[in-house]
Amino acid sequence: MIQKLSFSLSLIYLGLMASVATAQAQTASTYPTKPVKVVVGFAPGGAADYVARTISESLGKSLGQPVIIENKAGAGSSIAAEAVSKSAPDGYTVLIASPSSISVNPALNPKLGYAPKDLFPITKITSSPLVIAANPNAGIGSLLELVAKAKKAPGVINFATSGNGSAPHLGAALFAQVTGIEMTHIPFRGGGPAIQSVVAGDTQLTFGTPPSVLPMIQAGRLKGLGVSTKEKSALVPGLPGSIEAGVPDYAIEFWYGIFVPNGTPPAVVKKIFDAAQFAMSQPNVKTALAREGTDVDVSKSPDQFASFLTEDAKFWVKLVKSAGVKLD
Repeated sequence: MIQKLSFSLSLIYLGLMASVATAQAQTASTYPTKPVKVVVGFAPGGAADYVARTISESLGKSLGQPVIIENKAGAGSSIAAEAVSKSAPDGYTVLIASPSSISVNPALNPKLGYAPKDLFPITKITSSPLVIAANPNAGIGSLLELVAKAKKAPGVINFATSGNGSAPHLGAALFAQVTGIEMTHIPFRGGGPAIQSVVAGDTQLTFGTPPSVLPMIQAGRLKGLGVSTKEKSALVPGLPGSIEAGVPDYAIEFWYGIFVPNGTPPAVVKKIFDAAQFAMSQPNVKTALAREGTDVDVSKSPDQFASFLTEDAKFWVKLVKSAGVKLD
């Protein structure tokens, strides 16, 4: 009797699994049948928001459905990452993320409501240097002047970023580490608010993303000091790289990529990957991103992106520890 019951339960279990597999296959074959939501972990006006809105039309054209951008700022983009990780793995909720939510925040806070493994990496889409800029009235005309001023008055210079653990925060922490200076970090909920604080003179300096900073430099409302790569960047004309600026040991770049909840069907993953490849190949997208100092940088496959993330995380986690970055 027990053996018959066990056999019957096994048949029921197998039947359920077959039904689930069939349903997933049907979902994948018809995906998408409704708008796709792209979640951004920072406030409007920053680099992540700019990238998302720049690619949304082409992404939607490839998918055959509208793409809706949702800004879910806070906790250095962890709120957005957690929300997406807990969403249904059906391809209708997508995350645009930077190293902050994938590598840095988990290293800073092991009690996060998600783990990097809860998010499936689809592709990297962009890479960029950071731009160091100051309020024109701050009396800082170059990176060497910044270093000299900070050494005379440790902790007096304050810098604004898009949040604790963000790439700009880590970029500033690395700069302080290699130059031996001390500055005060003022975190905001996105690049836009951070840059506005420097323009207003509430803060003096920013290590910002190009889309957030360049328009203000071009308008004369911020003073550009340099970029965070060793050599000058064609993406950010007119500003020196770290070698030319006199701080040759400083170099850091950041990226954005597309993620979905782990467990998303492979066929859906492929459709999103193909749509991202299409969007990033469009001339108008490349031109719009380049105009804001951002380079198109796509992965060859989700597997390649996953391998990149494994190595990239080592850099960011090491920086978090060596620079002594802590949660506020």
